[in-house]
Amino acid sequence: MHVSIDLTTDPAAVALLEPDDCGRFDVVATGPGTAEDLDRALRQAAVGRGDGAEVLVTVEAVRRLAAGAVGDGWEADFAAMTDYAATKGWLSEDGGAIRAHVKWR
Repeated sequence: MHVSIDLTTDPAAVALLEPDDCGRFDVVATGPGTAEDLDRALRQAAVGRGDGAEVLVTVEAVRRLAAGAVGDGWEADFAAMTDYAATKGWLSEDGGAIRAHVKWR
């Protein structure tokens, strides 16, 4: 799944693409901007925050963005994804956010 952030709009448009794909997770930022612009967009959309060259996306925001777009088994698949992320150190200490790489387009 991908968290898409379109920095060409004001406010930035945020969407969850391919929510059923719990085998990968990243953030795709579209448009000109800096890490600070991305951080501001994430915070304004209540999705997460910047963390150096990466971002932290809240688990609650992923669930909110996926609501209505995923099937009954999604919650179990998402839980397995976050469990795996925890084993790799990709989850915040409190378990409330997933660390993601940012792809700029």
